[in-house]
Amino acid sequence: MPVHNFNAGPSHLPEAVLQEAAEAVLDFQGKGLSLLEISHRADQFVAVIEEARQLARELMQLEDDFEVLFLHGGGRMQFLQAAMNLLETGKKAAYINTGTWATKAIEEAQLFGRVEVIASSEDRNFNYIPKEFSIPSDASYLHLTTNNTIYGTEWLQIPESPVPLVADMSSDILSREMDYNRFGLIYAGAQKNIGAAGVTLVAVRKSILGKIARPIPSMMDYRVHIKNASMYNTPPVFSVYTCLLMLRWLKAQGIQAIEVNNIAKATLLYQEIDANPLFTGTVVPGDRSRMNVCFVMEDKDLEAEFAAYCKTEGFYGIKGHRSVGGFRVSLYNAVTLESVRTFTEAMHHFAGVKA
Repeated sequence: MPVHNFNAGPSHLPEAVLQEAAEAVLDFQGKGLSLLEISHRADQFVAVIEEARQLARELMQLEDDFEVLFLHGGGRMQFLQAAMNLLETGKKAAYINTGTWATKAIEEAQLFGRVEVIASSEDRNFNYIPKEFSIPSDASYLHLTTNNTIYGTEWLQIPESPVPLVADMSSDILSREMDYNRFGLIYAGAQKNIGAAGVTLVAVRKSILGKIARPIPSMMDYRVHIKNASMYNTPPVFSVYTCLLMLRWLKAQGIQAIEVNNIAKATLLYQEIDANPLFTGTVVPGDRSRMNVCFVMEDKDLEAEFAAYCKTEGFYGIKGHRSVGGFRVSLYNAVTLESVRTFTEAMHHFAGVKA
């Protein structure tokens, strides 16, 4: 029986990517050495990271002012690294709080200066995207979390900003066409849409750096990583290589086609949730994420039974986060429309049995 992986991350990867990555672990490029054994300074790996950086730049259609980096530490490291590099002394940073990861980003930024939370959806357990807010023109930057993996909301319209936009795109990067040049800094843990766990993609404008008076440790300074072409220290070679394979796969699919497919998957699942009497979505319809679909059951007593049924049918990773409960089905780039269709059929069948 096939397994349908809807895990929130690390997430499903295309079979072709898994196959090529596995082969590289055994013998990389026919050299008789594993990818895990070669020097990160070897020509073979330098070519890997350079191609990955260039492909990310190409797929995001970035202007020349941007540099693309592959760094350690995940999104959590970027919560503080962004503030450390951009929050100027005596100024403030503006944040919009749309959930757990935005909250954690705010907490880290407060270590480096004043943070103004200009809007929040916490009053309704983060089930919507704030619409009414004013962005201070004297802020060093405005920080957004573009997709909320836990609560299932997504910024489908990015606000205009008079200050540099900083975005945590860990769970929706390259899932749709977007003008990435509107941003000053973009960061994304790779393990949801563009690769394997262990590496973070960072795209940063060089023109917004170098304005901080405080000393920045070299490992935390974007300028140091730019100068060293993302090779200041040993990069996570396997994770970077998996990113390269995923970026190649995304280019072959085309981002426009990826977006069309992602919309189709989300539409199919939300239609079943709305039509099925056993289930209720947890997010305001206009702010529903295309990446993480969150829902609960009208009868809470049925949740354990539905979860057990899903396990027997081969659906993996659908348990909702404890702060929301219910279920969460993640529809990242590599998840197929057929998997989503199979899941909606299972929902429909379960409702029929319980009718």
